[in-house]
Amino acid sequence: MALFPAFAGVAEAPDGGRKELDWLSNPSFCVGAITSLSRQSQEATAAPVSEGSLLTRSPLKSEPSDESDTNRKPRETSRKKKKEKKKKRKLLRHKKTKRKRGSSGSGGSESDTDSEKDRPSRSVGDSKRESEKQNQGNNAAADTGRHCVWLEDIQALTGETFRMDKKPDPANWEYKSLYRGDVARYKRKGDSCLGLNPKKQCLSWEGTSTEKRRSHKHVERYFTKKSVGLMNVDGLAVSRQPGAPSSEPLSFIPVKGVDDAAPPATSWLNPLGIYDQATTQWLQGQGPSEQESRPPDSQPDREGALLKARVEEFNRKVRENPRDTELWMAFVAFQDEVMRRPGLYAVEEGEPETRKRSLRLVLEKKLAILERAIESNPSSVDLKLAKLKLCTEFWEPTTLLKEWQKLIFLHPNNTALWQKYLLFCQSQFSTFSVSKIQSLYGKCLSTLSAVRDGSIVSHPELPGTEEAMFALFLQQCHFLRQAGHTEKAVSLFQAMVDFTFFKPDSVKGLPTKGQVEFFEPFWDSGEPRAGEKGARGWRAWMHQQERGGWVAVGPDDDDEEPEDEDQEIRDKTLPRWQIWLAAERSRDHRHWQPWRPDKARKQTEEDCEDPERQVLFDDLGQSLIRLSSPDLQFQLIAAFLQFLGVPSGFRAPASCLYLAMDENSIFDNELYNEKPLTLPDLSCSGVGCVGHMEPLGGRRWPGGPSREGEEFIRNVFHLALPLFAGRERSQLCVSWLRYEITKVIWCLHTKDKKRLKSQGKNCRKLAKNLLKEPDNRNSFCLWQQYALLEWLLGNTEDARKVFDAALGTAGSRGLEDPELCELGLLYGALEAELSPPVGGAAPARAVHVLTGLTERGPCGACTGQVSAVHVLKARKAYEHALQDCLGERRGPDPGPRDRFSRLVSLAKCFMLFQYLTVGVHAAGRVYEQVSAELRGSVSAEGAGLEGALEAVTLMHTSLLRFHGRVAAHPLAPLREALSEALQLYPGNQLLWRAYVQIQSKSHSASRTRRFFHAITRSTKLLEPWLFAIEAERMRKRLVDAVQRVDGREVHATLPETGLTHRIRALFESAVRSDHGSQCPLLWRMYLSFLVSLGNKERSKGVFYKALQNCPWAKALYLDAVEYFPDEMQEVVDLMTEKELRVRLPLEELELLLE
Repeated sequence: MALFPAFAGVAEAPDGGRKELDWLSNPSFCVGAITSLSRQSQEATAAPVSEGSLLTRSPLKSEPSDESDTNRKPRETSRKKKKEKKKKRKLLRHKKTKRKRGSSGSGGSESDTDSEKDRPSRSVGDSKRESEKQNQGNNAAADTGRHCVWLEDIQALTGETFRMDKKPDPANWEYKSLYRGDVARYKRKGDSCLGLNPKKQCLSWEGTSTEKRRSHKHVERYFTKKSVGLMNVDGLAVSRQPGAPSSEPLSFIPVKGVDDAAPPATSWLNPLGIYDQATTQWLQGQGPSEQESRPPDSQPDREGALLKARVEEFNRKVRENPRDTELWMAFVAFQDEVMRRPGLYAVEEGEPETRKRSLRLVLEKKLAILERAIESNPSSVDLKLAKLKLCTEFWEPTTLLKEWQKLIFLHPNNTALWQKYLLFCQSQFSTFSVSKIQSLYGKCLSTLSAVRDGSIVSHPELPGTEEAMFALFLQQCHFLRQAGHTEKAVSLFQAMVDFTFFKPDSVKGLPTKGQVEFFEPFWDSGEPRAGEKGARGWRAWMHQQERGGWVAVGPDDDDEEPEDEDQEIRDKTLPRWQIWLAAERSRDHRHWQPWRPDKARKQTEEDCEDPERQVLFDDLGQSLIRLSSPDLQFQLIAAFLQFLGVPSGFRAPASCLYLAMDENSIFDNELYNEKPLTLPDLSCSGVGCVGHMEPLGGRRWPGGPSREGEEFIRNVFHLALPLFAGRERSQLCVSWLRYEITKVIWCLHTKDKKRLKSQGKNCRKLAKNLLKEPDNRNSFCLWQQYALLEWLLGNTEDARKVFDAALGTAGSRGLEDPELCELGLLYGALEAELSPPVGGAAPARAVHVLTGLTERGPCGACTGQVSAVHVLKARKAYEHALQDCLGERRGPDPGPRDRFSRLVSLAKCFMLFQYLTVGVHAAGRVYEQVSAELRGSVSAEGAGLEGALEAVTLMHTSLLRFHGRVAAHPLAPLREALSEALQLYPGNQLLWRAYVQIQSKSHSASRTRRFFHAITRSTKLLEPWLFAIEAERMRKRLVDAVQRVDGREVHATLPETGLTHRIRALFESAVRSDHGSQCPLLWRMYLSFLVSLGNKERSKGVFYKALQNCPWAKALYLDAVEYFPDEMQEVVDLMTEKELRVRLPLEELELLLE
């Protein structure tokens, strides 16, 4: 018997060859024994066939039976079915085993094994074919070729039944046996054989290919579920064991812990000493000890021990100080860090990581901690707010609303709680309606007014209540504006102006509720209100009523007729949705003032075509509040002007800033980039104004919404100017003049010469009229704006005369007057921009102006270059003045009120002077000196100090930008300055505009993305998210501009590198933030971006998601009508259901189209 069947012939060679191949023989195998066993089995098999006395299970063997046909047929039928089922199972099992083995075995052995396995099936098939040959023409016998039948069913079969194997199996002869267990089975590995020289000898195997079939496994990408789970597993820390330094160079890198280990001892189990200890123990049937199986000190165990120690420390601290709410909040925040670590709170060993890090488990742990904290601190509002915020994931909206109402009832004097409650109710789409939210604002302000008056004795007034009430009032006005009810918002401001500035003396001692009751007759009397022609105020009306009333005056003949409203639909061939959008926006533009009947024309309330334009006292009575602080009273006028579109410099409070942002004007930096030193920032911080509901990205005229709007704004200025004096009055005059200058700048930018001429004439007339007033003759701010106007209009010599005349009236004040410094700074900057320093030569007139500020006397005319002596004297004067200003701030006496403005103006002038005379690095050193002094000090007025440092930083970056425009200078200093400034002031939009513009010139976006990622993680403000999105969109527009020719054909010259997915991810992260979820501007940008990609279904999903968070924003609904015209009916019905202002119903549109 051969050990390897392939060498069976070799094994039977003569004796000479057997000596060399003795190792191929199997001495333990006896052929004679197998032959005798084969004969015995054949005799035993032949005996029952000849006798026919025993029954066999062969389907081709006849079974004698003496039973009747009636008893035999059911038994044969059942037996036939059982045999068929058994055959089918056997064949299926054979196919499965054959498929598993495949062609991996050796050629000869594989064929042997297959033949052995296939022998029963081949025998059956051959017998079928023999039966077909013997019984041709017989129907019963013909079926045997197709089916497996019993022989007794075939009546015509006679003679002895036998079968012939036409495909013999060589294993029957080789192994002298038919038994499958006697056949040696093995699998061949490779094409070679043991004992052969592969260089000289080879084998040619017959049969199928011997190459093993390789299983082509699908390579999983990094974003699949399995790969993400592997990435989330914390890796083990690898540390190098320190070793003794060696001065000799090593020829190889030594492996620690291998060469130093002692070799294992030899034994009867390990005679060669090649087994390690674990293998020796396994051979002995033993396992490693418990101490050996445990890792010595792994990294996860150390981290788990540290976390457990911190948890124990938190538990100990909260037991010792249960009244410390900040400690409880820190403990709640610590749960996020705990859940990021694996295995600390594992329920059992081998628990899956997904269960450990379950979000629900984190929320439940936080909720349990907060409940314990509230039990120890039942009066803590912060803990209750944190619990309500956490329970939004568990509770239904109705249950959550009831809990909010309970909390408000317990703390009616907490303004922060009221603000969050209003925001919660305002952002619940299922229960939202404008009337409900309007009544909630009225209830909030009336309750806080009662707390201030002392009507609610149980709850005292908290510090900062008046400022918080003013912020809530502004939030209500912007809510009404965004919902389309601009008439009510304007009426609120009108009522507040009369209620604050024109209150009769006889009612000042009454509580707020009593004053509101006295104010109602004036509101319903029909007298002109603030902003309307002939407005005299509440006080004058009350005095006149005591005397007998006003004298009726006839209508003016100069009154212009109202605009013809029939022309709002000019082209009826346009699509229906375009006509509706144009008409709706046109009415928003014209009908923003509340409608009132004109008594001179004998009009009544029934004459109003749109009843929604009338504002009743019940709509605003509860929202009237008392403002006793002069600062807040001036802010009321500034906020009203900003609300009307006048750049008054007022910035909305942080609590309602992002709620009011609905325009993308924060990204408009083209005008500012042209002249970074002189052009003021005239943007409105993304906050819209009345009468403007333009689509996103559209530019609007900076003036009033209409001709009546311009007159309304002038009336407000005429009414407000006599109410203030000094600095406040000067600021109002400057705001009025800047408002007119804004229109001039717009005309210059759009190159509208016709409008520029008329606008310049009106603006010059206004400036002269303001300067003629006695209080404004010495106002350097007004002189500065007038000179800037002349400079912009191209009258450079006239502007210089205005500047020189203003500087001549300064006298000996010099650097001590901040307004004078600002005037000289603007004069010098304009001259520098007109003739920038080239080749080291500074503009003589600019240096002359800045040098003249240091001289305590009239500044003479510029005759040429300033001498070096005068430059040195001016530099010393600036240094001493700056040191004195910084010393006054460090002293015990806080100094005058305008000390910060003086410091800022002086630092700006000194920086510009150093830049023009020395260079940009000298200006940077001045900035570093001032910033180091301001940052290293502690001042009681933190807001003023931060504002001063921010202004100086802005001046420094403006100088760097200007220098980069006029000279060849690297961008690295400017980039570093902007990065440092934005880390300190992440809410400054001017700095963000400059940073995005600079980084857009870079080919690599990795630095910008890392910076934005760091800023967004360190602050909760929304500006970093907005400008990060804008930076990526600018890059995408650049790539699209390169790839597309005339907007049609796409050329893949630059890869997009996933910009679309990155922008979408930024939007998703931004809308999940605290401020971003309720910001209409962010949702409008997100919707516009998705629509630009062409994915309408996803865009609709984002639109409805935006409505869940900002259901009050009418601009979102108008955008949806523009992006999804087929859904116009549904969107308008939704606006009507939520009580948003629809000025043109669709029924009226149908009538107009007819």
